[in-house]
Amino acid sequence: MVQQYCCCVFFLPLLLSLRRSVLVSPMNAPELWTKACEHLKSVLNGDVYSRWIENIKPSSIHENRFILHVDNDFCQTWLENNYQDVIVEALRAAGAPQDFSIRFDIQACDSPDAEPSPRDGAAVKPDTKQVHAAKRRHKPVSNGNGSPLNSNFTFENFVTGPSNSFAHAAALGVSQSPGRAYNPLFIYGQTGIGKTHLMQAVGHRVLQSPGMSVSYVSTETLLNEYIESLAKQTTMNFRNKYRSTDVLLVDDIQFLAGKERLQEEFFHTFNVLYDARKQIIMTSDLPPRELSGLEPRLVSRFEWGLVTEIESPDFETRLAILRYKQTLTKVGLRDDVLTFIADNIKSNVRSLEGALTRAVSFSSLNPQMQMTLEVLRNLLKDQLNDERQKDLSFDDIQRMVADYFDLRLTDMSSKRRPRSVAAPRQIAMFLCRKLTRSSLPEIANSFGKTHATVIHACKTIQDRIQVEDELRSSVREITRKLGRDPLAFQI
Repeated sequence: MVQQYCCCVFFLPLLLSLRRSVLVSPMNAPELWTKACEHLKSVLNGDVYSRWIENIKPSSIHENRFILHVDNDFCQTWLENNYQDVIVEALRAAGAPQDFSIRFDIQACDSPDAEPSPRDGAAVKPDTKQVHAAKRRHKPVSNGNGSPLNSNFTFENFVTGPSNSFAHAAALGVSQSPGRAYNPLFIYGQTGIGKTHLMQAVGHRVLQSPGMSVSYVSTETLLNEYIESLAKQTTMNFRNKYRSTDVLLVDDIQFLAGKERLQEEFFHTFNVLYDARKQIIMTSDLPPRELSGLEPRLVSRFEWGLVTEIESPDFETRLAILRYKQTLTKVGLRDDVLTFIADNIKSNVRSLEGALTRAVSFSSLNPQMQMTLEVLRNLLKDQLNDERQKDLSFDDIQRMVADYFDLRLTDMSSKRRPRSVAAPRQIAMFLCRKLTRSSLPEIANSFGKTHATVIHACKTIQDRIQVEDELRSSVREITRKLGRDPLAFQI
């Protein structure tokens, strides 16, 4: 009896393990999903089920994780944020164990005609074949070294317009001749306007060539890896990791500022890659000359190739982006709704997509309620308020600076150069750069100065506020008087 009991105790975990593996084996994935769908139909609104659940395809089960295929990145994000828990509960009700989990992967639509074009007849419309080719990339691309590339950040998914066409053309050129055309390529602009997307698009295109390697890394990750290599005395491995690649993509290079040892390391890595004619691409929120806390020799090297800016998208490009993104959803919004969003959300692409997600979410959860402009205005109330706060003009800033230093408004654009005028004028240029979404040429034109003068002014003030408490206090006070939080703008 004792022997039988011991046998049972010994084999019980194994039997339970076998039972669980049989229950969730890959062969049973479609059957399990069919049962789960029956449960989902009973707990979800019919419109919600047909819009978001019906097109999900069961793929496989591995180590108690169910892989489900969805049509696109928008569906993936929406399901993860809104229905993941409901789906897991349905799978458990269908017989899955309690520790069961799910993952959504992107897979091409079954029908090649399932997706309309991103913009009816518009010049910025991506090629339809390219869009469907992009959809076939259903998971992040592993590139050997560094972090994986986002499968959605391809040239096919990048909507072009006047604000980004030059940067797009440069990136395309680099992808065709890495290490030869524009090396390094330095892309700068404010947050959320597509710098990382464009940089990774180059990586995806290069990886289509056999034998080519790409390493993508954020500066924060680079710093953490460097610190770890010092602690473990594996700096040679760290160096080899990024010096043996064909294309090095470095995001947010501005965070190198003030990190002298990492700058030294990156300086030598840059030289090794450049001398070997390997491609280097960097992104930043500011052009090289405006980056404070970087060694001059690095700034100089960053400017060896091509420095290009991505500006905030204009109305036509914003509308094109919305139309394209809407094709990735199951919800049809009227064109006047998209036009309202494009006309009022101007800061960056990320905010634009966030507004669209809200509108799509509301329509999906309230299928009986019409999406009127009044409903939309209330839905986006906080975003619209944020956008209005961002609309500072050059005149607003120049007047505030002139009043603060007891100067005439005309002094802001005069040719007078006494310190009592020159320093406030530089502060005004610096604040125009920080607090508006305008390009350097636009700022220069408003002051009647050259592009180089604005760059010099911005760098001068940025450097001075790091060491001069009184000046920093004045600049922050002016910023607050303009209704902005200086810390939010890194002032």
